[in-house]
Amino acid sequence: MTDEQAPASKGPALTDLQRTRIEYAHRDLDYARSEDLGQLGADGLILIVERLRGRLTDALLIIDEITHG
Repeated sequence: MTDEQAPASKGPALTDLQRTRIEYAHRDLDYARSEDLGQLGADGLILIVERLRGRLTDALLIIDEITHG
């Protein structure tokens, strides 16, 4: 038998659901960055801001889950 160590993780382990929520936040942020915001109307800007607001809230909830859970 050999002494093998598991590779060091880069942070706390995330559940599949937490990883998925983070991936959605990355996708929405990438989308917002790729859009020409100057060409969007008020409705489009509101939708992007609301989506990002929701993703930020979700990201903060994940941080709370892994640091206080």
